[in-house]
Amino acid sequence: MNAETSKFIQFTRHPLKFRIFLFTKLPSAFFSGLRVRALDEAHCVVSVPFTWFSKNPFGSTYFACLSMAAEMSTGVLGLMHIHNRKPGVSMLVRHLEASFFKKAVRPTFFTCRDGAAIFNAVEKAILTGESQEVIARSEGLDAQGQTIATFLVTWSFKTRKH
Repeated sequence: MNAETSKFIQFTRHPLKFRIFLFTKLPSAFFSGLRVRALDEAHCVVSVPFTWFSKNPFGSTYFACLSMAAEMSTGVLGLMHIHNRKPGVSMLVRHLEASFFKKAVRPTFFTCRDGAAIFNAVEKAILTGESQEVIARSEGLDAQGQTIATFLVTWSFKTRKH
């Protein structure tokens, strides 16, 4: 683990700093109550609560809140791997595919275990100067371990031109 990756992980574990980041950069995630529950170089877990703000009229978690949590579980890994890189690297969602299996009627935990693939895409983008895509999978489970939804998020990483 390099020093910048370690700094980013520590940043996400500081509740106040990361909440300020969410409030200023991702206000929808802030107000929805998304939380990074675990993060290392290889995986990220993000939770979405089951509250009045995240509920839909059908008594389950609104799909957009589930989608935010799934995207965040993949995106935080990307942010971690591009944090303070030279040259700078931009990231963009290129495609999203979702499958829903069960109503989310309690907190849902989205896990992405594709940190290594994301790191490799970032490294290749820096090495080649060409845009690189990676498909990151996020699986959402409830506290009982039942699958609520799975998402495939296609990220593009590209070095920034100065």
